Amino acid sequence: MDAGVRDASVTVTGPVDAAHSDGPRSALRCPDSMLLVEGDYCLNVEQRCLRWLDPEEQMRCAEFAPTVCYGRRRRRMAFCMDRYEWPNRRGELPTVRVTWHTARRMCEQVGKRLCTEREWTFACEGERSLPYLYGYQRDNNVCHFDHQTRRPDRARLANPATANDEYARLYEAVPSGTYDRCVSPFGLNDLTGNVDEWVVNESGQPFQSALKGGWWGPIRARCRPATYSHNENFIYYQIGFRCCSSATGGDAG
Repeated sequence: MDAGVRDASVTVTGPVDAAHSDGPRSALRCPDSMLLVEGDYCLNVEQRCLRWLDPEEQMRCAEFAPTVCYGRRRRRMAFCMDRYEWPNRRGELPTVRVTWHTARRMCEQVGKRLCTEREWTFACEGERSLPYLYGYQRDNNVCHFDHQTRRPDRARLANPATANDEYARLYEAVPSGTYDRCVSPFGLNDLTGNVDEWVVNESGQPFQSALKGGWWGPIRARCRPATYSHNENFIYYQIGFRCCSSATGGDAG
């Protein structure tokens, strides 16, 4: 799942402003079951790993140095995001096995849209640009990741007569909100781990689609990286999504 991955980071100068506090500062409002994500997003950051759990692969970082923001370049953002993975209800299992096209259509059918990659990143890391949504040290007790996964049986997945049973056997997501500390600076649940989430890749290269957050396996489980190697028609047993929308009221628009 990590083939074709790149991290949206560059060498940077200037510390992140510690005076920032995450959360709304205006009269903007969101629909029920969505939360407001509002603040200043750092476009380019350095998140330097001090100690790797897997020195050869360098995928899972045990501890990061404090984040630095490139030239204090920040962009004001304000939008609404589903608190949980689709169907966006606490205590329900997240929906998986949907293509990017299907995820986008399902969001549109309820008056929302698929989140962009940049929106998802900011919702996860907050104004302090945290590597993990909960801080700088990796903790697989906070969110559902680093779980020992089951090996897929490719032949059963490819056979229409056995595919559904095999997908069900492989599925190890937990109900949304199970990990009550897996909450971003804006109050959003389960952004990292549990299931991968489709987003809009704003660059359009190589596809309109990208995946954020990772799933229940031994993955990066960080806010900033994304996976770009799967096209809009890709489907698999650990891929889900959540929706975003524009905020209303206050100084919206």
